[in-house]
Amino acid sequence: MHSAIKLYVSAALVWCFQAVPGTAQAQQRIQPVKFSEVSITDQFWKPKQEKVATATLNACIIQTEEKSGRIRNFEKVARKQSEKHEGIYYDDSDVYKAIEAIAYSLKNRPDAALERKADEWIDKIAAAQLPDGYLNTYYTLTDLKQRWTDMERHEDYCAGHLMEAAVAYYNTTGKRKLLDVAIRFADHIDSTFRVANRPWVSGHQEIELALMKLYHLTKEDRYLKLADWFLDQRGHGYGKGKIWDEWKDPKYCQDDVPVKQQKEITGHAVRAMYQYTGAADVASVTQDPGYMNAMTAVWEDVVYRNMYLTGGIGSSGHNEGFTDDYDLPNGAAYSETCASVGMVFWNQRMNALTGDAKYIDVLERSLYNGALDGLSLNGDTFFYGNPLSSTGNNARSAWFGTACCPSNIARLVASVGDYIYGKSDGKIWVNLFVGSNTSFQIGKIAVPLKMDTNYPWDGNVKIKVSPAQKVKYALNIRIPGWAAETAVPGGLYNFAGAGKTKVEILLNGKPVPYQTDKGYAVIDRTWQNGDEIEVKLPMEVRQIKARKEVKADADRIALQRGPIVYCVEGADNAGEVWNLLVPENPSFNTQKSQILNESVVSIQASLQMIKPTPDGLNVKPEPQTVTAIPYYTWANRGRGPMQVWLPVKMKHIRIAE
Repeated sequence: MHSAIKLYVSAALVWCFQAVPGTAQAQQRIQPVKFSEVSITDQFWKPKQEKVATATLNACIIQTEEKSGRIRNFEKVARKQSEKHEGIYYDDSDVYKAIEAIAYSLKNRPDAALERKADEWIDKIAAAQLPDGYLNTYYTLTDLKQRWTDMERHEDYCAGHLMEAAVAYYNTTGKRKLLDVAIRFADHIDSTFRVANRPWVSGHQEIELALMKLYHLTKEDRYLKLADWFLDQRGHGYGKGKIWDEWKDPKYCQDDVPVKQQKEITGHAVRAMYQYTGAADVASVTQDPGYMNAMTAVWEDVVYRNMYLTGGIGSSGHNEGFTDDYDLPNGAAYSETCASVGMVFWNQRMNALTGDAKYIDVLERSLYNGALDGLSLNGDTFFYGNPLSSTGNNARSAWFGTACCPSNIARLVASVGDYIYGKSDGKIWVNLFVGSNTSFQIGKIAVPLKMDTNYPWDGNVKIKVSPAQKVKYALNIRIPGWAAETAVPGGLYNFAGAGKTKVEILLNGKPVPYQTDKGYAVIDRTWQNGDEIEVKLPMEVRQIKARKEVKADADRIALQRGPIVYCVEGADNAGEVWNLLVPENPSFNTQKSQILNESVVSIQASLQMIKPTPDGLNVKPEPQTVTAIPYYTWANRGRGPMQVWLPVKMKHIRIAE
């Protein structure tokens, strides 16, 4: 792994961590607007949220109640009849993530029956909590004397997901029952470890970011201190348990060096993403530049050397994570759905700390490609891993033994409102282009905002503000890197040629002057009721090349339009995708298409198909119009071959038999 990374903190980052006199906590530079304050009207995301609210959550409920012992375990604990635990020791977490997804969904689509189901589950969870606050069905049903003895047994991981669910459910419904359960459990953990100064390294990070959500809601300092304490435990040789014994390498759990000294991405991808999300959350309050130094270095290691074009991360199924720099195989790509979800979490926090749009560029790439691919178009089947090529052996599954991904992608899609807007003193931030309504408070004046768009298929975005009276503020609109000739930060992937059109920004139909700052167009003026900004983003089909160090993509190109990465699938191309060749200067056209019930824009590419001659001794290229579809839509019409990266040289062709 790359390690010669010089660390520095720019003037802007130093600004982020300056102490604020007279305050107990420093605010993030950008505060994300919560999902509960955003109404989604978007043509792309609203139907997906409807699918989650119905098909996906129904699948989660059936699997949780009928086809596994996840809910039964809580019932057994409450009965106190020494019944046997069912399933895996971390299964409690799936119940909590499902409740969190339900919470977000209830905001988007109120459903009395779904809320009753959540309340029913919450009653069972509360009944399983022990008097001292402990809550874990595995240890309570097996051997309670063994609790908190194996750092890999995910007790704190499950606790973290409980806390996240509790905060989300409270934010949507105002109901405290699950929140009170989470608070009692957090207090138990704090007393057991931080207060007692008992060393403990979480085998699977999650509790750190969850404690920060609890802290921000309750304003209770002990949760901030506990999150910081958990992070500070790493890298001192305290780790022990199944994973450490099996791997003999603390890098697997990011436990090889202290967090503030980490410079490269290692080990299990999801654990890493949750860790750095929690570190960014803590840094936003404590102003500790040590965390930011580490996260800047590690983020560059991920994005500059270890990220797929889809925004997925983790190339190896062996460790569900990272290997060597630039080792990014396509067919063997692990690229777990949960890791892409984690990329969304982490990059949002990095943006909030720095005000730099490059983090939202990466967030958007992961969201629309690597993460969304994990959810089928019908909403009831899933991918655990998300390869970038297939010979036809990959199929979506109704569920998994380790079922972290279904509820994880469900909660992300349902909570997409969390990632659209930000706010800071005298500033409004527009990060994602999602049709929605929200309102900002500038001083004493409310500023309702409405965004309309057909993004990602169309590049036109309209943002209308309706303050009751004139008010001055700076509107910061992200100009996506892909619209400004930067395929990804750091140059791991680059456009093969220059774009033909530029970004346009209009105010009430006329060009408006603006400043650019860290990837944002900043329009600082006095606004009045009815003012409308129109952003026109170029939606050309672009060819992308990888750096030469990425051997898997040598002499290949990929296609991208807007934020969407495309692939070629057998279902659209008579089953033949492995004998295609991209000629010099290919032409591309776009058209509206349907994939099952999903309206998309597909690409018609003028390529070549390589076929053997009748004598079998030679090959002959023939012109071929090939259909490319959004990567996230593949494998929804049965098994079939697929490629994201298409060869430009004959030596990479596989001749169809």
